[in-house]
Amino acid sequence: MKRIDSVLLCCWLAAGVTALLTASVFGADPVAAVPLHKMPAQPLQTRWYTFENVKGEKGAAAKARFGRKGAPATGLAAGERLVLADIEGSGTVRRMWMTLYNRSPKALRGLKIEMYWDGAKTPAVSAPYGDFFCHSLGHMVAFENACFASPEGRSFNCFVPMPFRKSARIVLINESDENNGVYYDIACTLGDSHGDDMLYFHSTWRRENLTELRRDMTILPRVEGRGRFLGCNLGVRLHPSMTNFWWGEGEVKVYLDGDKNNPTLCGTGTEDYIGTGYGQGLFSHQYQGNQYISEKKDAFGFYRLHIPDPVYFYKDIRVTIQVMGGPSFKAMLDALDKDPSLRFMKAGDGTEYYTREELEKEPHRAEVMERIDDHCATAYWYMDRPENGLGPIADMADRVKDLP
Repeated sequence: MKRIDSVLLCCWLAAGVTALLTASVFGADPVAAVPLHKMPAQPLQTRWYTFENVKGEKGAAAKARFGRKGAPATGLAAGERLVLADIEGSGTVRRMWMTLYNRSPKALRGLKIEMYWDGAKTPAVSAPYGDFFCHSLGHMVAFENACFASPEGRSFNCFVPMPFRKSARIVLINESDENNGVYYDIACTLGDSHGDDMLYFHSTWRRENLTELRRDMTILPRVEGRGRFLGCNLGVRLHPSMTNFWWGEGEVKVYLDGDKNNPTLCGTGTEDYIGTGYGQGLFSHQYQGNQYISEKKDAFGFYRLHIPDPVYFYKDIRVTIQVMGGPSFKAMLDALDKDPSLRFMKAGDGTEYYTREELEKEPHRAEVMERIDDHCATAYWYMDRPENGLGPIADMADRVKDLP
């Protein structure tokens, strides 16, 4: 009997610790704060929005083929829109799982996911399907972090809580010229009572192919409001002339609450931003990772989630990353041997370039230089309003062009 009591105590403690960790990750969520063995104080209804129960109605699931797995998936033809969930009333999206018939790079970038909260006319979330789920550059790999996962590189999981007061609408749009199909399961609680401190989830995607010298790549364009920057999923495809040397010296900058010329927050380089150092290998950790590297090592996908280190804003926010490298002089000489027309700009005011004579004097030296690469970014954040004022993302042709 004593052994049973000790086992129950361990289970209770584990449940409490799990609840506390979950609550600390995503704020004062009344569900996350409840130990696993207790009911929430407010009555909540659980709903799974799937093609077996499109409207998430009580007692209405599993009707097709006499309830014998008659509708686990649906087709999604080229140019078609599919409403995955259309919910009235208050609630919280708790988990999303999906997979596709076609998971090619073109499909992952050609599909677009949008989410609308509380009857908003413009989406709070608008991103290419694969990039939103942290699959960078149209390529699927196995990974796991605190917000997204793909256990074997064949699926799309999102665990970010997405609260709403009046309604929620999640849409998948096939903007490619290829037919596809989708299995999906969107898990929600309905009847959540959200206080005045509730924030809406947002996400947007950008790409610059190619970037411009000395102009920082924008991860999150300036948005006005009060909220929290949750993090980003970034992708870099290296310039063909500069694939043989280190590319990731760019510092992430966060402009907060009126910052203009200079940011309040500034990192020290791409690999430092995702918690490693002196280069980027493959890894996926809870809050940071480099989950994708191409076979030729000329493309990288990586992420950082600001969960233990929250980034709050009260008026506005803008996030950028510099496009800079740190090659050895020998590496620059090798590149010049292949293409004598190349010019390597020094970090600074943009007026100085490395000369061959300078490089030949100290071939073992390494310095920072400005680069031009193909960058993309999916930003995630919470805000106090359901619309963010950002325009539509790039069209399908620009999204799929030059994928590695």
